[in-house]
Amino acid sequence: MARLVDAAQEIVSFLREQGWPCCIVGGLAVPAWGEPRSTADVDICLYTGLGDEQSYIELILERFTPRISDAREFAERSRVILVQASNGIGVDIALAWTPFESRMLARATPFEFTASIALPIASAEDVVIMKAFAGRPHDWVDVQGVLVKQRGKLDWSYIQQELSALCELKEAPEILDKLQQIQERVDAE
Repeated sequence: MARLVDAAQEIVSFLREQGWPCCIVGGLAVPAWGEPRSTADVDICLYTGLGDEQSYIELILERFTPRISDAREFAERSRVILVQASNGIGVDIALAWTPFESRMLARATPFEFTASIALPIASAEDVVIMKAFAGRPHDWVDVQGVLVKQRGKLDWSYIQQELSALCELKEAPEILDKLQQIQERVDAE
């Protein structure tokens, strides 16, 4: 975990030096709000908006080693920059542009990974939204862990509002149904 946190600190420090809003999401953010789990890389959300992604991509790839040979083209196509920190840990930097992502970054709060390292992470609600929206089996396990650990503390109206809009875009209302089933199961425990 220490190597992951060091990698996250290195990348986040660089992004902040540029004045770019960012926060940690994914497997490194989950233990702050839910159950600890293993992860092999660091996921960061960086707000770029639409239209100027190229300048972000260029500067990041000048500073950090790409993990794939066509990193520039991949980033332009997928909106994810795949780099590695100086300690060799992989870092996925998602290029955010949606209103939800903008609000998520505004809601991010510092989390103390160690006594000397505090980094911005997505809120518990935003972790639930992103994990439910991704909908992979391990994402639902993460969601359940957050719901258990944060029982009674989550802003459900925010979660419903944001996730409903995303599910509408994805044409996947079943995501909301699955989240509700997990919430009911957790609440019944």
